Amino acid sequence: MRKITNEELMRPSVEEFVEMEKMPVVVVLDNVRSMQNVGSFFRTGDAFAVEKIILCGITATPPARDIHKTALGAEMTVRWEYAEKTTEAVMRLKEEGYRVLAVEQVEGAVMLNDFRTDEGAKYALVFGNEVAGVEQQVVDLADGAIEIPQVGTKHSLNVSVSGGVVLWNFFCQIGSK
Repeated sequence: MRKITNEELMRPSVEEFVEMEKMPVVVVLDNVRSMQNVGSFFRTGDAFAVEKIILCGITATPPARDIHKTALGAEMTVRWEYAEKTTEAVMRLKEEGYRVLAVEQVEGAVMLNDFRTDEGAKYALVFGNEVAGVEQQVVDLADGAIEIPQVGTKHSLNVSVSGGVVLWNFFCQIGSK
């Protein structure tokens, strides 16, 4: 086997990416502390062409060296905005017709492997703080919740890893069409 070169991958330019159709998914980061985790979300958001990322509360915003370190420039390609309160961002997304889903271990959560997207629906996925998870007030506003099935002793994944798992699932269902 031979590794494929970047030129052979035929990735879009920054300009082409900005103009291309996006997956109907918005990522909401609810008080994510680590700038490396934020940068990872930008990089994953670029890979799967999410509409935008909303950075809420204490979540750091670009430009920041530690975000850039993991985003590798994706903070320049993926649209983003800042909201002081996650609850206000969620309410606005709901008014805009997004189905808001908390990615959290809560009563009534649907296991990711059982979750199916609805054709034509727009989704907002809320990922929470590395220690406290998604704020209860935000969970209360959500239309539902998704949980990633796990069998280990820790019962949690790093938030940016969770982002990759969930966004890959959405991409497989709606993003690659």
